[in-house]
Amino acid sequence: MPQYRWQIKNVDQPSSAAQELATAESISPLVAQILWNRGYQSQSAAHEFLNPGPEQLHDPNLLHDMQKGIERIEQAIGSDQQITIYGDYDADGVTSTAILYETLNEMGAKVNYYIPNRFTDGYGPNTAAFKRLIEAGTQLFVTVDNGVAGNEAIAAANEAGVDVVVTDHHELPAELPAAYAIIHPRYPGAEYPFGGLSGAGVAFKVAQTIREEIPQDVLDLAAIGTVADLVPLVDENRVLVHFGLQLLQQDERPGLQALMKGAGLNPAELTEQSIGFGIAPRLNALGRLDDASPAVELLTTLDDTQAEELASTTEQKNRQRQDLVKSISTSALEQAQDADHQQRPALVISGHDWHEGVLGIVASKVVEATGKPTLVLNVNDEGRAKGSGRSVPAFNLFMALDGHRDLMTAFGGHHMAVGLTVPEDQLGALADVLAEEAVAQKLTESGPSELAVAATLKVDQVTPRLYQELAKLAPFGTDNDQPLFAFETAAVTQPKAIGKDQSHLKFQLQEGTHQLNAIQFGAGSAVAALSAVDSQTAVVGAIEDNVWQGRHSLQLMVKDLKVTTPPVVDARTKQLSAGLFQASGIYVFFHRNIYRQLLKQLPADAQAVLFDGSQVTEPTGGELFLVDCPDATTDLEQVLSQLQPQHVTAYLYKKESLERLGMPTREQYAKLFKFVESHQQVDVGHQLAELVKFLQIPRTQLVFMIQVFFECGFVTIDHGVMNGVVHPEHHDLATAPSYQLRQQQMQTEKDLLLCSSADLLQRLRAPLN
Repeated sequence: MPQYRWQIKNVDQPSSAAQELATAESISPLVAQILWNRGYQSQSAAHEFLNPGPEQLHDPNLLHDMQKGIERIEQAIGSDQQITIYGDYDADGVTSTAILYETLNEMGAKVNYYIPNRFTDGYGPNTAAFKRLIEAGTQLFVTVDNGVAGNEAIAAANEAGVDVVVTDHHELPAELPAAYAIIHPRYPGAEYPFGGLSGAGVAFKVAQTIREEIPQDVLDLAAIGTVADLVPLVDENRVLVHFGLQLLQQDERPGLQALMKGAGLNPAELTEQSIGFGIAPRLNALGRLDDASPAVELLTTLDDTQAEELASTTEQKNRQRQDLVKSISTSALEQAQDADHQQRPALVISGHDWHEGVLGIVASKVVEATGKPTLVLNVNDEGRAKGSGRSVPAFNLFMALDGHRDLMTAFGGHHMAVGLTVPEDQLGALADVLAEEAVAQKLTESGPSELAVAATLKVDQVTPRLYQELAKLAPFGTDNDQPLFAFETAAVTQPKAIGKDQSHLKFQLQEGTHQLNAIQFGAGSAVAALSAVDSQTAVVGAIEDNVWQGRHSLQLMVKDLKVTTPPVVDARTKQLSAGLFQASGIYVFFHRNIYRQLLKQLPADAQAVLFDGSQVTEPTGGELFLVDCPDATTDLEQVLSQLQPQHVTAYLYKKESLERLGMPTREQYAKLFKFVESHQQVDVGHQLAELVKFLQIPRTQLVFMIQVFFECGFVTIDHGVMNGVVHPEHHDLATAPSYQLRQQQMQTEKDLLLCSSADLLQRLRAPLN
């Protein structure tokens, strides 16, 4: 089932208007249609978008209180007053801090910076921290990427006779602080033409005003902060990132050079994705786990040795952050899939000893996996639950919780993300509130989120030229998404689960002689459905340049799959992996040893059945997985007949084929018989390997033969010690139960494992009719 509702914009040929735009701007009609659909419908608008330039940067003096704030900063510089830049601990905050720190240093200011600690200071101006800094000599505060909600701390600074210049971009509260100046792109009544600046963007505009020129040397920092904070990548943000990427590709900052090297990034091939998935997470890792001040040192140092040391520390923190996210996500997803949470439209998930710095990332992963708004909280020994929430477009999480602040001791956020602290004994009430709000906001009626798809393509249309044309729309990000394309008629070939835990999916799209590699993260469990003989698959994804060992190739980064599978899927396998056990449903086992080995691998909401020949009492219908191969075909038919599943996936795993091994030969039986006549007290439990080597009989065969001899009375076995029976009675080997079972197993293999896929599907469908 697809995760999204696909909204394909232009299935047919580009419109005449797009054709005219394509001719005017010398771009492909497809790219012109994408621009048209995104609102760039005049040649001038399209030309400006396609050609970002410094002239598109707005006059920074249009920002509210810009002149007032700059005059106060210049006064402090002239009076040799101590200026403290009060930053934030995320990537936007540390780049904002670095921009103003370098700018004021250049102007000869007496300047330092303070990055609040996420765990002790919290977000934004902290009264105790302000007081400590004032006692240490601060005479002017300049906040970056925070401040508009710092009423209490700013009032304390005012009382101490210290001014505060706020530079911020966050949502404005009903009551603004009594700061000396508030420089903000969305200040009520101000005339600034673009309200989507990041904290680094606002800091860049302040630096531009102080220097009276565009501060080109900090464009790299502005680009990192802008991409990292997920602000709209349009208007002047597009300009900042466009030129910032150019600077990053030849960056001379030792810290960024070392950071990119540690992240395995090639500066010459740097894109906005390199920032979003490579640079920003590493800068964020410091503040998520500890003190983020070293991030500013890393960005501003000119010392190569210090840069290497700081980059190494940052890389270690990022790996620690990744490990924490993986560990907590595993536990959180198990909760999300248990019986109680499965029934809820929105989730409250909690645990003990979960690192609070990564809970927002974990919440995002749960939302991605379940499609449900989710709060993830850590509960400490004092019974305080603190964490983060993430949502989906159809559910305003801030609005859902804002009217229930009585349940919480701290709360803030916006539509898609919140942070909160709540007593542990209120978690149940909080879950009930979310359930009620889900009904009020009609969350369950909204269905999957919409996914904008630019066009439907054929595989042969995916060419380097198309990729180069699409690259003209970059840098991609919020409000300028990377175009997605649907492939509805291509065949899916070679599907396989990849990655350490087999959780990712790789396959090829093929039409005629044309092929396109495709990959989807977190979709390893779809292998079985894609492998079905009669399945039909439509795919949506973004066309990307995959670079491996210096070689470039185009691939599709899959966003969503729409798989129509037959009621029975042939997914026979000789190797079981974790990727096969991710979907909910009923997993049927026919052998106890395999059942015991794999029971813990199943999802929390899955059911496991060990079939022993009796009536199956599990619920009927739904999804059924046949894990291993039964000894008798009738066992499988009985399971299918009793459960009547809507869909069957047949793994039918068997480690070793008995049919291919065959029955032991007369010579092998004679060799064993001669051995037991002449050898007594053979410890087969511990000496089997030596016996295999001595008799030159395969281990599986030898174990089977000994069992047959035992059942026919040719040998005795006591506590693993085998002795031959003197003058045993004559018995036909074929009468031994193990012999008959082996014959039955071999016939079952012929019926289920060695047959064609068409024959298997016909056999499996028969009991369902």
